[in-house]
Amino acid sequence: MPTPPTYLDRILAAHRGAAAADARPVEELRAAALAGPPVRGFAAALRAAQPGVAVIAEIKRRSPSKGDLDPSLDPAAVAADYERGGAACVSVLTDATFFGGSAADLGAARGACALPVLRKDFTVAPADVYDARAMGADAVLLIVAALSGDELASLHGLVTSLGMDALVEVHDEAELERALAVGATLVGVNQRDLVTFAVDTERALRLGGRFPPHVTPVAESGIDGPASAARLAAAGYRAVLVGETLMRSADRAGAVAGLRAASVVGA
Repeated sequence: MPTPPTYLDRILAAHRGAAAADARPVEELRAAALAGPPVRGFAAALRAAQPGVAVIAEIKRRSPSKGDLDPSLDPAAVAADYERGGAACVSVLTDATFFGGSAADLGAARGACALPVLRKDFTVAPADVYDARAMGADAVLLIVAALSGDELASLHGLVTSLGMDALVEVHDEAELERALAVGATLVGVNQRDLVTFAVDTERALRLGGRFPPHVTPVAESGIDGPASAARLAAAGYRAVLVGETLMRSADRAGAVAGLRAASVVGA
């Protein structure tokens, strides 16, 4: 019997289908990107968040595995709370079909704070990068598992040519090597398996000692509170990307502050 499609299969099929149907000329896309607001340095903000681990606080309405988190959230209010709590950057899910997000969510979040913003989405084509810059994103997620070698290199080059930062996401040693081969200097280790969506909280620790000094390592997923953040900071991570834990918190500013404070102990 054929293997049933995974979460990642379905998501990528939808995004690649949309990319194939996009007939907008590249000149139009590039012009819109260059007309976007001035870039805020995403990677620089993470490096400047000392002592302790920087927090990339995520705005996410829902997920395929967890369902609704906060479908009626106000992205501007959430971003303001994150900034008040001491977040270094904000991540915004813009995928509509699977995560309930939108470009409007990103624009509202960025307009409500002074923090750099990551467009968290499944980037598969140049149009995705141009659209990210046009909507105000300061950084773009590139998932190694979702891209061929040529796609990863080309998209990484496009992101940097537009003045943005690329958060290159990996899951294992082989993907880390691919990320480093294209010149990635901001690398995220996603502890969530994109095939099953299960979380392995030891994954980031296993990869913690494998980053060259010039790379800023980020731990993603499975960070459920201050103890997790402190553990990852002690393993060498400069930043943590936290979504579900913050979205479910009744005090989002306080939850961000707690992550920051706990990690300073081991700094």
